[in-house]
Amino acid sequence: MGRLLLGGLLGLSGLSQIQAQSLPVLSQNPPSLRWQEVRTPHFRVLYAGGIDTAAQRTAARLEQLHGPDVATLGVSPRPISVVLQNQTTVSNGFVTFLPRHAEFFTTPQQGLDLGTLDWLDGLAVHEYRHVGQFEKARQGIGRVLGPLLGDGALGVAAVGVPQWFFEGDAVGTETALTRSGRGRIPSFDVGLRANLLAGRRYSYQKAVNGSLRDNVPNWYVLGYFMTSYLKTHYGPAVWSSVLDRYYRFPFYPFSFSDGIRHSTGLRVEQLYDRTMAEIDSTWRAQQAAQPVRTPVRALVANSSEKVFTRYQYPQYVTDSTVLALKSGLDDVPQLVVLSRHAAERRVFVPGQLNIPEMLSVNGGKVVWPEFQQDARWGQRIASELKVLNLATGQLTRLGKGARYTAAALSPDGRRLVATRTDAGYHHALVVLDAQTGAEIQTLPNPTNDFYQQPRWHPDGRHVVAVTLSAAGKTIVVLDPATGTTKALLPVANVNLANPQPWRDFVLYNSSQSGIDNLYAVSARTGQTYRVTSRPLGAYHAAVSPDGRSLAFHDYQATGVRVVEMPLDSTAWVPVPTAKADKVGPYAEALTAQEPAGQLVPRLLSQPNSEAPHYGVQRYSPLRHAFNLFSYGVVQSPTGNAVSLGVRSQDLLNTTQVFAGVGYDQVERTASVVGAVSYQALYPVVDVDVTYGGRDAAVLYRGSTVRDQWRYTRLTAGLRLPLNLTHSKFFQALSVGTYFLHEQVYDYDLPTRKYYETGPNQPLNAIQTTVSYVNQLKRSARDVAPRRGGTFLGTWRTTPFGTGLQARQWAAQGSVFLPGLAKHHALRLRAGYQWQDQAQYQFVPAVSFPRGEGYTSFNHLRVASADYSLPLAFTHWELGRLLYVQRLRATFFGDVARGNDIRGTIGQQNYRNVGVDALVLFNVLRLRTPIEAGVRVVYSSTLRQMVVEPLAFDIRL
Repeated sequence: MGRLLLGGLLGLSGLSQIQAQSLPVLSQNPPSLRWQEVRTPHFRVLYAGGIDTAAQRTAARLEQLHGPDVATLGVSPRPISVVLQNQTTVSNGFVTFLPRHAEFFTTPQQGLDLGTLDWLDGLAVHEYRHVGQFEKARQGIGRVLGPLLGDGALGVAAVGVPQWFFEGDAVGTETALTRSGRGRIPSFDVGLRANLLAGRRYSYQKAVNGSLRDNVPNWYVLGYFMTSYLKTHYGPAVWSSVLDRYYRFPFYPFSFSDGIRHSTGLRVEQLYDRTMAEIDSTWRAQQAAQPVRTPVRALVANSSEKVFTRYQYPQYVTDSTVLALKSGLDDVPQLVVLSRHAAERRVFVPGQLNIPEMLSVNGGKVVWPEFQQDARWGQRIASELKVLNLATGQLTRLGKGARYTAAALSPDGRRLVATRTDAGYHHALVVLDAQTGAEIQTLPNPTNDFYQQPRWHPDGRHVVAVTLSAAGKTIVVLDPATGTTKALLPVANVNLANPQPWRDFVLYNSSQSGIDNLYAVSARTGQTYRVTSRPLGAYHAAVSPDGRSLAFHDYQATGVRVVEMPLDSTAWVPVPTAKADKVGPYAEALTAQEPAGQLVPRLLSQPNSEAPHYGVQRYSPLRHAFNLFSYGVVQSPTGNAVSLGVRSQDLLNTTQVFAGVGYDQVERTASVVGAVSYQALYPVVDVDVTYGGRDAAVLYRGSTVRDQWRYTRLTAGLRLPLNLTHSKFFQALSVGTYFLHEQVYDYDLPTRKYYETGPNQPLNAIQTTVSYVNQLKRSARDVAPRRGGTFLGTWRTTPFGTGLQARQWAAQGSVFLPGLAKHHALRLRAGYQWQDQAQYQFVPAVSFPRGEGYTSFNHLRVASADYSLPLAFTHWELGRLLYVQRLRATFFGDVARGNDIRGTIGQQNYRNVGVDALVLFNVLRLRTPIEAGVRVVYSSTLRQMVVEPLAFDIRL
């Protein structure tokens, strides 16, 4: 739905050989949940945790949408499962075919993009359109690939379809079929509007692939306008025709563009140019018709206009200083103080922000919500409050494990009012003690209206908030002492947000003119006023303590800035109370041409009592653990490669099965792997069987002896992956213990214990690993971690006294430090490995010098230094073929010393230096960027330069 899932940690699976064989840890719910299912003719809705009413409503909505939502695509999708994720406070939803199902995250978002539609209703309309889009792939070549590859064929067939189509078409559907899709909300497209009105019409390559320097609107925005242009000019079924043509045979360059050309006569570049020209003309006419713009003055900030930067959600600290959230391509989100006369000052870098599109400052403190990930269960994500004392820097954490999504401090800083949506989809406003986090009061909400962005009145006795009900939005004043509520505006289809009380007025955001600006309503008379007239919009009003200045953030093509203006109510312009928003380009035309354009809004406005009621039954995750969804050419479970094999994964992420072909990049040998990972318990249970080859060398009588042999390996054990993130550092700890049974064949290395019976005896070993990661979160332009560290400890032994004998233990750690300039980073790494050379040789557990083939030693000491830096952020284009976004390099030096059982007699020293040169690029306008390059290293053992290609890194 346009908000990303909570950012996860870098996978630890690549840190050691034993972990690399394990399937990735997915996000699960706690095993204590009891799952149920609602079945309709076309859907199975899975849910747990007391959300029965919302599950019934969602099932009914989906069934009502089954035909209308996908009518213009000309498909009737197969039945599909939908999982309601109610243990998380992340606001999102998605559809995937790996395995085929949908997930709805039930906590609504707080921002403007919610519009005036119930959150779950909006998810149903948007996400079911994706189901129809994927179903469209089951024709043409997809009809052939389906039986050969399973549901994975949908991804193979759709590889040439740009992401802007999938998301833009879904946004267009929610806009056409509801009263408040994102195509009707000006804040949704303000970035593109700013670019066009400033004369920044980027090339199609840049618009599709993005930029690390400029603000390029995302796939949702670009796609909405491009797909809507074609629908309004060529009919609502035009994209069905385009996809019919595309799926006949999609495996040639620019086949999607060819489908557009065949249906409309336009190449995709021409579609883009015509779309931009049309909306540019529309927006310029709209801007010319607006009242004279309100003059403002900008507060001082350090950032330049060379890299797009945002300063948002201002709150006055003093009469001349404002706290704001700074973010952008160049910076991680951080709280800064802006002043009329002094330079910007950083205050604090929060952790994983659950940004409600507001901040609150009062009593010398600031409050905001942050996601807090459960250490083990990835789907259990709380939203807690962080309160920072601006004078002392003391940080207080309130509401451990709670679900607060927005909060505001009382004028004296002693209380908080916060919004909360519980696991049962019940919305509430609660009053908290700002020191202890204790809940003092839950305000009455008998109709379960949804609250947005509450604020305390300056009198400290009342609270103002936006409420969303089935009829629309209004602004209410609540009295916690009496539990009474008073509406200041009629409930209407007007997208209100960010109420800010001042004297007898409440200022707020409204898009009633077609552009988001600030308005005010008199609490005494009900009269509404226009406060600002900014060309692109004014957002998030804040009143200075002396009541003389009004601050808000103001959008520009080069960034978002905080501005001020005098606060003078006599200059406000009286306007009629809005009954509906004025919508932007295409919205009404899309609704008019949809076959179900008027039907769906009526369905969505039905009360729960009128919706069909379906039977409920228990759902057993264990009975549904095996769910084969892809076979043949499959995406690897780690997601960054393809392989030959089969994949199974249940809908609740408890059980994974993979069987296929693997490859060891260290020893460069192939293998056949079968693996099962059961992740419903606190420790993850892993079992895998591998048959493959080995390639290793030892020092023997002064020379290196290399051998290749084969093995069959059974690995079974437990691992405990823990996410320990609670600040601006991502932190994870993983502990694993595995039993290893390995039978070797053709093992001819000359050194082994005399009492071993022979090279073809099995190896029975125990392997234990401990890994830890602690890394500062990174901005879009950072090329490597700039603070933090990692540790990997490995212990492998054969305690059973039968078969081959082997012992190894190793430890390796890294430290990340800032470089000499912004986005530069230094990594220092050191490790030690001990391995008995007279016994069977395990694979390496530390990093070997680059440019060298691995050689086993009794004692191996390694160290390295890497300095990474970006060389250029580019927008280079080679026609339709190539788009280059970034050049970067890593200069490195590796040293190592290896000793065999004879000590210094068998010693080998390594002193290698080199450079990695990498390019981040897109090919053939495919949506996933790729990073690849070349490594040049001087090998101290070969005494020559070695050139190696660096494997493709797919940036998913």
